[in-house]
Parts: sequence; C-alpha cells; structure tokens
Amino acid sequence: MLVIAVLCVLGVFSFILHTIATRAEAAADSGSSTSFHQLQQKFFIVYFLATFSDWLQGPYVYKLYSYYGYSEEQIAVLYVVGFASSVTFGTLVGALADLFGRKKMCITYSILYSVCCLTKVTSNYQVLLLGRVLGGISTSILFSTFEAWYVHQHVEKYSYNIAWTNQTFSKATFYNGLLAILAGIVSNLMAEWLDLGPLAPFIFAVPCLILAGIVTSLTWEENNLKQSQPRGLAICQSLHVIFSGGNSSLLLLGIIQSLLESVMYIFVFLWTPILEPMRPPLGIVFSCFMVCIMIGSSLYSFLLSWGWQSDDLLTGSMVLAFVALATCAVATCHTNIPPYTQICFVAFLLFEIAVGAYYPAITYLRSEVIPEEYRAGIISWFRVPMNLLTCASLMWLRKGHDNNNSANNMDSSSYVTFFMCACFLLLASGFSRYFSQTYRKKMLRNTRVVSEAREALI
Repeated sequence: MLVIAVLCVLGVFSFILHTIATRAEAAADSGSSTSFHQLQQKFFIVYFLATFSDWLQGPYVYKLYSYYGYSEEQIAVLYVVGFASSVTFGTLVGALADLFGRKKMCITYSILYSVCCLTKVTSNYQVLLLGRVLGGISTSILFSTFEAWYVHQHVEKYSYNIAWTNQTFSKATFYNGLLAILAGIVSNLMAEWLDLGPLAPFIFAVPCLILAGIVTSLTWEENNLKQSQPRGLAICQSLHVIFSGGNSSLLLLGIIQSLLESVMYIFVFLWTPILEPMRPPLGIVFSCFMVCIMIGSSLYSFLLSWGWQSDDLLTGSMVLAFVALATCAVATCHTNIPPYTQICFVAFLLFEIAVGAYYPAITYLRSEVIPEEYRAGIISWFRVPMNLLTCASLMWLRKGHDNNNSANNMDSSSYVTFFMCACFLLLASGFSRYFSQTYRKKMLRNTRVVSEAREALI
C-alpha cells in the first residue's frame, strides 16, 4: 500500500509540474515555427514506436530465460553478451550510419530488433546468444542514430534555433516515461493476466518494430552528410575527433556520460534484491521510477524557462544522483531492517529524478559540441566505456553472490557496489563542473568570432 500511495503522489506531482513547465516553455518559445513542430512530430512517431518496442521487452527478459530453465550464471552470461555486443559492434554501426545514411540505419534497427525478438521463440541457448548479439547492436543504434538524424534535420536541414532542441529532448524523456509505464502494463496484461506466458511481449514488439521501420521509410528524409575524410578513414576518425586537443569539452562530455550511464545500468541489477525485504509489487515500483523520470524531465524544462543553463542542470543531476547512491551505500549496511530499506527506496526515486533531468541535458549538450559529420559514430564511442564498466560490474556482482552464501555477505557486496557507483558519480560531478567551464569559454569565443565577423561586414 505504501508503494501504491507513493505512486499516486508522484503521479499528481508529475502532472502539475509538467503542466507548469509546458506553459512556461510555450511562453518562452512562442517564436518557434509550425514546421518545427511538424519535424518534432515526425521524429516522435518513429522514436516512440522504437522505444515502446524496447520497453515492452524489459520486464520479461530475465523471466523468459528463467522460464526456459537456465541458471542465474547462464542468464548473466546472456546479459554480458548483450553488453559486449554493444562494445564490439556499437562503434561500427554508428560510423556506418554517418557514412551511408542514418535513415537507413534506423530502418536496419527495426529489422535487427525484430529478428532479435523472434530468437526468443526457441529455448536453444546458442540462438538466444545470437539474439543478445543482435539486441546489443540494435540498442546501440537506438541510442545514437535516431538522435543524430533529428539533430541533423533540426540544425543543418532547417537551420532552427539550436536551443529549441531542449524542447524536443525534454518532451522525448517525459513521454518515454509514460510509454514505459504503458509498456509495463501491456506486457503484464499479455504475459500474466491473459496467461500467454513471458514470450508474449517479445512477439507483440515485432509488429511495433515493423511499423516503426515502415513509417521511417515513408516519412523521414535521408541525412545528406558531407564527409571530410575518405570512407575507409572515417570510421576511425570519430575516435580521433574525441581525443583531439582542440575540443576538450567533447571528451569531458563522453566521460560524464560513460560514468552516469554505467551506474544507471548497474542500478538495474541492484534495486530488486535491495527492496526485497519490503516485498513490494515490482511492477508498481517500476512505474514509480518511470514517473520520477518524468518529474526530472519536467523539472529540467521548468528550470530552463527560469533562466538556468543546460550545463548547470547537468551538474545538478550528477550531484543529486551522487547524493542518492551515497545514501544507498550507507543504508545497504542495514538493508534487512525495514526503515533502512525504505530509505533506499526514497534514494532510488531521487536517483531516477536525476536521470530524468540528465537525459535532455546531455542530449542537448551533445547537439552543441559533437561535429555533425561524425555525430552517430562519436555517440557510439561514448557508449563503449559505459558497456565495459557495466560488464565488469555485472560479472563482479555475479561472482560475489556465487562465492558468498549468507545474506549479510551478499548485502556487503551490494554495499561495495553502491559505494563504487557513488565514487563514479562524484567523479562525474567534478568532470561536469569542469565541462561547464570549458563549454562556456568555447561559447563565449564563438560569440566573439560571430560579432567580429558582423562588424567586419559592416
């Protein structure tokens, strides 16, 4: 009952905050054009179909593997293969998107992820491993190429105000939270209420993916990119651009993203056992997390309308995430005692609010600092250290739980992991502050150059 009450309170607060943020946003951006909103809608239809298909599968991946009779160790290997696939192939697909077309790669996402879902029909372990490989590639496309397509259309094709991308990415984060809640309900309805089993959500995701591919092919234009390097060199060039001395803010942004998102994926594996003493309804807890993400995105929009800058809000989200998981590191020493478990639950909610503010902030800042011709490739490279950190942490957790039989030792393993995550976030907070300084200096230099050019013309 406590969790349901929390969900209701969070839902009402999210609705009020979103209404206020929407009105403030509308007043601040009254000059945005009709064609801009049409571009948003064109992007949202495809992007939300793609993410809804992904959300449908999330709640039942582990359960399906368990349903097929595989052990926890075998399931952990399947998860690691998915992350390793993102590391191995993710940078390649990002560079290929920049080279051959982002629209084509988004259509490829629909095909590959559909095949990934269909591999779940069989319980054969080798086929499931293949599905995880395809899933890792598909996830890399989802979190790099869709964004790259939109930013190109917004900035290069139509030359809209770059600040308007804040609107798009804030809305994308907010409505993604709504879609995640809806997807959880639909998955639960098919798998349990209709008694169709844990395979049903994966089968239902296939027509959604096919529809996303069809809408992409019919409504999206292909990005026409100007490559300054031969195709054979361009795949490695995106990595060279990240480490070039002339753009330190780009490297800093990649470090911040890798640290925060690795913590986010580690968190996915930790929250269920930590809250187990409360015996909460996991579906309702998941919905609470998604509502908190919506609150974070609305808070981001609201603070922007009051004059805050995206780099300040990025730093704020890092600090809030650090406070949340540092609290968890302390509380998990006593996780079997209900009051401390409830403290962890509150800290988890704060962490999800931080994530909700982080996503639109990092996406907007990427649109500012990443060179257009290497956008998808660079975003994919940013995900490499995140996947490596997640794989290492998952294997360490699995080993720790296998070697320790007592609940106290398992709790100690979680405590150390939360402490490590808090350290990652403390580092991310420092890097974010330093990024803010370098980013503002760069923006100031660019403003001066533009002013001098205008004066020369006059």
